[in-house]
Amino acid sequence: MERKVKYDYTFKLECIKLVLEKRYSCNYVSNQKGLNESNIRKWVGFYRQYGDIGLLPRKNQSYSVNFKVEVLKAVYKDFLSLRDASIRFNIPDAGIIVKWKKDFANFGLVGLQPKTRGKPGSMNENKRKKRKSDKPLTREEELLLEIEALRCENELLKKLQALIQAEEKAKKRKS
Repeated sequence: MERKVKYDYTFKLECIKLVLEKRYSCNYVSNQKGLNESNIRKWVGFYRQYGDIGLLPRKNQSYSVNFKVEVLKAVYKDFLSLRDASIRFNIPDAGIIVKWKKDFANFGLVGLQPKTRGKPGSMNENKRKKRKSDKPLTREEELLLEIEALRCENELLKKLQALIQAEEKAKKRKS
């Protein structure tokens, strides 16, 4: 599934040409085109660094821990702004670097490890598989299951009794 591109390649190139060739300011072009000035500055930076390829939309990319550390070191050591760092390292959005900084500050190198994506597997799958054996239960296993069921029923009844008592106290307080 591809990302939705908000501004197409030709529109970006048109804005960049106004800034670089016609020497309009980014602020003027942003007012004329009705978009944020920071977008134009970012597009101009990517265009200067990477040419036409810098304007093309990129697919979601995963970065290694070493690359993330290298980016963060460059930001601190070279006093790079987030936009400059994203242009230098070809990262599409400076917000990615902000997240890396926050993760590193909170969790260290562990925070920069790739996260697992998607829905986690059900925790009860193993229990279900164990109970679906073909061999019959032994008498001891049957008794253990019955004890477990009775304990659950006992706990449920205790909670129900506590709720009934709480309701009765609430009624007495009202009257």
